[in-house]
Amino acid sequence: MVDGVSRNPVLVEAGVLKSPASQPLARRLKDLHEGLVEVIEKTQPEMMAIEALFSNYRHPTSAIQMGHARGVLLLAASQRGLPVYDYPPARVKKALTGGGRATKAQMQSMIQSIFSLEKPPEPPDVADAIAVALCHSEAIREGRAMPNTKRKSLPGPIQDAMEKAGAGKRGKSPLDNVIEGIFRDK
Repeated sequence: MVDGVSRNPVLVEAGVLKSPASQPLARRLKDLHEGLVEVIEKTQPEMMAIEALFSNYRHPTSAIQMGHARGVLLLAASQRGLPVYDYPPARVKKALTGGGRATKAQMQSMIQSIFSLEKPPEPPDVADAIAVALCHSEAIREGRAMPNTKRKSLPGPIQDAMEKAGAGKRGKSPLDNVIEGIFRDK
């Protein structure tokens, strides 16, 4: 968690929520949700920024599990009324290093430097999360921050289906509209 949109943001908290890999997926997601809710209640953020999902065809199981975790994160944010912003990994990397292809080590080093940390954040995912917060902070300063209302990070066919179904119209949730659209098409 990063506080402030000034040129000198403050690192409030950073870490990893863990659940034993030996637990069933449903239990791990429940643990993640409870941990996220606890962090949100403790830190009282005004908004949440996350990294956009991208498909990794070499590791489809990991991508699916990330989708589950992302859904839990979005649920926790929504339950607390937090607007959610998402940024593609390349944009996050570019915001911090000037290039969209930075390595994990480069990201860790940049976070260490920005916050004058004794050592780089571990595991590297912590540096990634801090980088997303800094990217969002920069977007706010520059007037480019927009809530995640149109999901450009979704694959084209899904985005098209959501638009065809009128996702977000008539005061209903996007999911309600997609479900109605699916049943209308049959």
